[in-house]
Amino acid sequence: MSRIKDIYDRISDASANFLGYPLAKDFNYSEFAPFLNVCINNVGDPESPSTLSIDTKDIEREVVSFFADILSSSTKDVWGYVTNGGTEGNLYGLYLARESFNNPVVYYSESTHYSVKKNLHLLNLKNIVVRSQDNGEMDYEDLENLITLHRDKPAVFFLNIGTTMTEAVDDLDRIKTIIKKYAIKDYYIHCDAAFLGYIAPFVEPKPKFDFAEGIDSISISGHKFIGGPIPCGIVLAKRKHRDRIVNSVSYVGTLDTTITGSRNGLTPLLLWAFIEKHGKEGLISRTKKSQELAAYTEQKLKEIGVNAWRNNEALTVVLDKPSDILCKKYQLASENDMAHIICVPGTEEWQIDAFVEDYKKELFIAERLTCN
Repeated sequence: MSRIKDIYDRISDASANFLGYPLAKDFNYSEFAPFLNVCINNVGDPESPSTLSIDTKDIEREVVSFFADILSSSTKDVWGYVTNGGTEGNLYGLYLARESFNNPVVYYSESTHYSVKKNLHLLNLKNIVVRSQDNGEMDYEDLENLITLHRDKPAVFFLNIGTTMTEAVDDLDRIKTIIKKYAIKDYYIHCDAAFLGYIAPFVEPKPKFDFAEGIDSISISGHKFIGGPIPCGIVLAKRKHRDRIVNSVSYVGTLDTTITGSRNGLTPLLLWAFIEKHGKEGLISRTKKSQELAAYTEQKLKEIGVNAWRNNEALTVVLDKPSDILCKKYQLASENDMAHIICVPGTEEWQIDAFVEDYKKELFIAERLTCN
């Protein structure tokens, strides 16, 4: 038992210090501890019963309905399930896209999450990488040039609704303009809204990214902005796409429509508990508070001479990469000479102040060494 305690203490300490990852910290699901002593298996389609009845599919359907609503649709028109995380959701969206057309081409920006390249390889999908702008957003001129070379192929547009490093949002209207300009009839739009899926519906001006704007599928991470002990996510897609791949499995007496067969039955409970407790108003409040902390962080960094910036109302503050020592201490994700702080719920001003003070000391030492 001492080793288990050591592991818990290590993770608990590390959880208090990280600033560079989009994982909310302000949660407590101890009331669900009894569920660790029973087997829960949401095998197969969440809307289809199974001969195995130890599931939480009823709760899962409520979770899906909530997300369909905030994403401008309903379960009449869209279908979804609780996944193991954003990567599975993106894999599912790309899988539906592949099954919709013969030999399509996937367009995605160089700022897209690294897992998407793996998903494309698994699905054996032809794909083309589009340049990114300095802020992480897709370069639409480059996309247009690439489209002209492959106008004879069905197009799959993989859009980022919040890139990993800079929280940039690809412009759906610009994509639609290109689709119309080149009369692309066969196309599919998938949105990776891993972090911003909860936030973007409540940002002003609201990004265009949901089902009201004509997208085909969307993936969201469940454990990031809401927070939770187990990685999870939600994928939603138009029903016509899901219906294209459905199979019946007599062995378990249910429909096979998901990536994995046996699925986690605990994570829908955790997501449902948050929804029941906080609802839309809770998400709005969390978004506003996190935006305020991000603005505070950006300002504090600028005050000590650090180049810091955000995309529109983003929770991600991009900054000049500090030393490896500071990156390790505060668990900052970095790329080349850039790092970021993500102001998730559970992060407090005093933690930002501590980082800024450490960075200030580092800059002072560097300046003295330069002068000498």
